[in-house]
Amino acid sequence: SDHFNLETLEMLKSNGAVFLELEDDEERVVDGYTVTALKGNHPVKTQHFIIENGESKLFYGLDSSWLFRPEIRAIKAKQIDFAVFDGTIGFVKGDSRIFEHCSMPMIVMMLEYLGKHIKRTCVSHMARTLHTDHQTLAAEMAKHGVEVAYDGWSTEF
Repeated sequence: SDHFNLETLEMLKSNGAVFLELEDDEERVVDGYTVTALKGNHPVKTQHFIIENGESKLFYGLDSSWLFRPEIRAIKAKQIDFAVFDGTIGFVKGDSRIFEHCSMPMIVMMLEYLGKHIKRTCVSHMARTLHTDHQTLAAEMAKHGVEVAYDGWSTEF
């Protein structure tokens, strides 16, 4: 709800986007995609998604902190091709948002366990005031096999 904008939603719908309301742990097939909603770790309702098309599996988990156990189980069971994690905090220490968003060290720690279940990982949802420049951040995270998204970035998996 802290990122919801009704005008944006209506504009997206007028351009053909489909808006789904899913309960936590609900799975639904839409236009050939299987979408699984998982509860995110954030003070306001946040959901993460696993989206499958029969060939690839995407984990999309922004605006959240540590993963909950059902998300960990789902990632392990489904073997994710591409994961997108929240990277709000960067390497800043002592920021109160650490309880509702991820830092880069948190992502590295989670991947130490989940990495064998995820082929590629990137971070997004980065607060501009909590990060170095993109090139420096990308070089640091590359050491851990993590790509860093930026506005206008696209990729295939």
